[in-house]
Amino acid sequence: MTITDAGGPGSGGGGTAAPERRGRRGARARRVAAGTAAILALTLAATGCEGSSETQSKAAPARKAPEFVWDRSPGSIAAVGDSITRSFNACVVLADCPESSWATGTDTEVRSLAMRLLGNAAGVSERTWNYAKTGAEAEDLSAQMTRAAARKPELVTVMVGANDACSDSADRMTPVADFRASFTGALRELRRTSPKSQVYVSSVPNLKRLWETGRKDPIGRQIWKLGICSSMLGDSQDLGPEATERRDRVQRRVEEYNAVLKDVCGKDQRCRYDGGAVYSYRFDGELLSRWDWFHPSKDGQSALAEIAYRNITAASVPK
Repeated sequence: MTITDAGGPGSGGGGTAAPERRGRRGARARRVAAGTAAILALTLAATGCEGSSETQSKAAPARKAPEFVWDRSPGSIAAVGDSITRSFNACVVLADCPESSWATGTDTEVRSLAMRLLGNAAGVSERTWNYAKTGAEAEDLSAQMTRAAARKPELVTVMVGANDACSDSADRMTPVADFRASFTGALRELRRTSPKSQVYVSSVPNLKRLWETGRKDPIGRQIWKLGICSSMLGDSQDLGPEATERRDRVQRRVEEYNAVLKDVCGKDQRCRYDGGAVYSYRFDGELLSRWDWFHPSKDGQSALAEIAYRNITAASVPK
């Protein structure tokens, strides 16, 4: 037997069959190896992408916007609001006296907020603007804010609401929803033109306490008969149930206005409400105008300036 016979036809596999099977098996192995390599490559690629994304995420976290810090020494002031900010009846009867305004006045006896912040009358004249108007209500704020915003002031002071509660009758007071809409719109108007201006909002004074104070003075009682804030001060000596209910109703409305001022201001990062400081302050006869026992006198204007200065320069928001 020779070695060559082992590969002949009688060997059970034939001389050519074994190489063909080995060839097919080799081709299958190559295909499997190629498929495995492809799957492995895809897996590695996917893993690599996820790892890269995670690495990038850890390496570059999203940045938070810097938190606004209240400027306790603003360099310019615009004032909006009503007759209190115009210092009506503080110097002469039935006239504005803006030089004695708690917000922007130059009277050294008052020492306005502007005087306390800016230092001298010359600086006040150059860097303050008083757009308040005697008789103004909340609905007038937007127009005033438009003028104030054009100046790009660092601070805007707001005092409004007394005229919304003071009307011929309690039924004619400004509805709370309208008051809210007006104040919200005024802030929006400011932000449209001067988004970085800070805003300081004074609470509405306690009108019932003014009634309790002025009704004891015979001159005050007579002056009120001319029609000053009739919803609260009318028939000042009437202590009957109807008059009492009317005054309580006006007082509740004032408190509701203050709640609106606090709420709306609290939603604006650059707005600071006085925490009810003006509402809580006890204005006595010395602090009220001798001509109407309603508007602040020069001493009253000075008290308002002190309240505002204390709250604006405070390290934290008044409660």
